[in-house]
Amino acid sequence: MSSPAIRNLSTGARADEAFERAASFIASLTGWRRAFAGFAAGLVTALAFAPFYLVPLLAVGFSALIFLLDGALKSPHPRRAAFATGWYFGFGYFLLSVYWMAFSFFVQAEQFAWMSPFAVLGMPAFLALFSGGAAFVASRFWREGPARVLFFAVVWMTFEYARGHILTGLPWNLPGQALAGAAMGAQTAAWWGVYGLSLIVILLAAAPAAFAGRGRAIKGLGACLGGALALYAIGAARLALLDPGVYEDVSVRIIQPNIPQREKIDSDFWARNFWRQVNLSKGEATGAAASGELYILWPENAVSLIDEYSDALQVLSDELPKNAVLLTGAVRREAAGPRDIYFNSILAIAPGPDPSRAVIGHYDKHHLVPFGEYLPMEGFLRAVGLAQLAPYDEGFEMGKGPSVLRAGDGPSFAPLICYEAIFPGEIYPKDDRPDWIVTVTNDAWFGDTSGPRQHLDQAKLRSIETGLPMARSANTGVSVLIDARGRVLDRVALYKEGRIDAALPKPLPPTLYARIGDVLFLLLSMVAFFAGFTYKYRREQA
Repeated sequence: MSSPAIRNLSTGARADEAFERAASFIASLTGWRRAFAGFAAGLVTALAFAPFYLVPLLAVGFSALIFLLDGALKSPHPRRAAFATGWYFGFGYFLLSVYWMAFSFFVQAEQFAWMSPFAVLGMPAFLALFSGGAAFVASRFWREGPARVLFFAVVWMTFEYARGHILTGLPWNLPGQALAGAAMGAQTAAWWGVYGLSLIVILLAAAPAAFAGRGRAIKGLGACLGGALALYAIGAARLALLDPGVYEDVSVRIIQPNIPQREKIDSDFWARNFWRQVNLSKGEATGAAASGELYILWPENAVSLIDEYSDALQVLSDELPKNAVLLTGAVRREAAGPRDIYFNSILAIAPGPDPSRAVIGHYDKHHLVPFGEYLPMEGFLRAVGLAQLAPYDEGFEMGKGPSVLRAGDGPSFAPLICYEAIFPGEIYPKDDRPDWIVTVTNDAWFGDTSGPRQHLDQAKLRSIETGLPMARSANTGVSVLIDARGRVLDRVALYKEGRIDAALPKPLPPTLYARIGDVLFLLLSMVAFFAGFTYKYRREQA
């Protein structure tokens, strides 16, 4: 009878053989079969993100893409085939990642529904150009063995970085975001940000493909599993060791009114919506914070032009707790010559000396959503019948940039409005670090889809990267209180009316990422790239 060692060796050899057969089969696909396999691999990879969180599928999807590129580079037109393979992968990936954008066109269906097919197919097709470009450039450095995985990861993340910045940027579902479902997996973003975390994720996800064709597939699988366990172990240690606690005299009340989007933009419902939010905000703070500062958060565009209506401000004075500062999403108007301009804003409304409430500060959103809040190439697009989705004909005016506000005697905060929370490194001015982050958003445009859930995961990453707690008020959800380590302390579920009452968590000291930004990501990329060249050179000299 064979010994256990011999049996284990035999099992490992069979596993290697099965993996090699699968890799060879994928690489042998041509024509429409390769295109379909690339599309399917992209779809599978997107299942790693909210609400599915099937994180191991990252390894399935990216390893399959490596094998498909192996085959594409043996075709008569290798560069063209590589671009097409990457594009089909990206199309599947982004189709499942951003399909929810189409739901916004059905809020005012009579006007915008006809545009939804263009959003469903056009946006993934455009974003897939980055994936196709990454595959094309990576193919220039392609070599057998682990070197190709190192080159691929660096080039892929270079194009992901470009995707996050070109044409205002859309860094949605970066690979590292898949780990944000559990704070433990994403803790190293405090060192190298979501771009650095994404580079590590791709290296681990593609590790099973690194040794394919060399009879050591199990080694690649072991590297993938071992690296993932190391990430989670580091995260667990950081969560256990760093606990900044909470302010004893500062509390937050986060309001989720759950107002349908159609009613939110209809002026006939504005008074009712205002009172719904007022009623949810009533009641004095309890506990140690009762005599301290209370910050009440209302979501994006919770009220329109409230600073122009003294009666509304008087209602707030009469109905809200006496020590409360209201931080509310609002539409703000300014006169600009012959016309008025509008801003998507956060207003800080606090008790005044008389003691009625007054607006004591504001922040204007500076990173506006193309087509949602302003119209690029406005003259041309209006001429062909297109308009933005914002309820104001001229759209919103752009604010001046990231800011820090101070309202009352409590800690300072960085205000963010919706889309702005997806951009790492743009949370506050570099020389003015706040104590916490206030995010107001309105994801009611996108229905009960993956969009609001993926948006929340990005908010968690911003807290981990900066070491700052975040209070997030979302009209229809998900409203949360996040600590400085990215842990959700309390929430109101999607499409539920409710509120959160809690002490405000304290910040951590500035993280490495907060100090140096994406420098460590760039250094990691350089190390991986030169490691690929070193491995390639040694192979050629052997």
